[in-house]
Amino acid sequence: MAYDWFVVICQPLHYTTIMSPCLCRLLTGGLWVFSCFISLTHILLMASLVFCHDKELPYYFCDLTPLLQISCTDASINKIFGLIMAGMVIATPFVCILTFYALIIVAIMKVSYAGGRKKAFSSCSYHHYVIAFFYGTTTRVCLCSSPVHSAVKEKASAVIYTSVTPSHLC
Repeated sequence: MAYDWFVVICQPLHYTTIMSPCLCRLLTGGLWVFSCFISLTHILLMASLVFCHDKELPYYFCDLTPLLQISCTDASINKIFGLIMAGMVIATPFVCILTFYALIIVAIMKVSYAGGRKKAFSSCSYHHYVIAFFYGTTTRVCLCSSPVHSAVKEKASAVIYTSVTPSHLC
């Protein structure tokens, strides 16, 4: 979405040429393949773990961090891989988003008409809220999950991360 807004605001006359159906399919397909690769790698690494039968997950879905916490075997490789992938999956898009929005802000500040600047900023504000919800809850669920946090807060973050944010992206 950040790239789309960047093209809309910074290259409005070239939007249909730049955001072609081919590019949209490439961006969507590339992210889908990358996500499937990461998921498959996590599944294959999880297959080597043994889980205790007397432990229960306080979640409504099966997330990686709580699964690693209830493992009865050494999950250090899984944890390291999970942290590396979480860092890549969270940090890389976030840096790209910040870069595109920095370029958008520079372009908006060049607009001499105050009403035009206000309209451009307001059109992007909804995406900012979605980004804040997504990255806040993703960071909490993926990187900050621990037995010390309350189960209610963890469940609330997980609901926002998996349900609320994706429905607002549409």
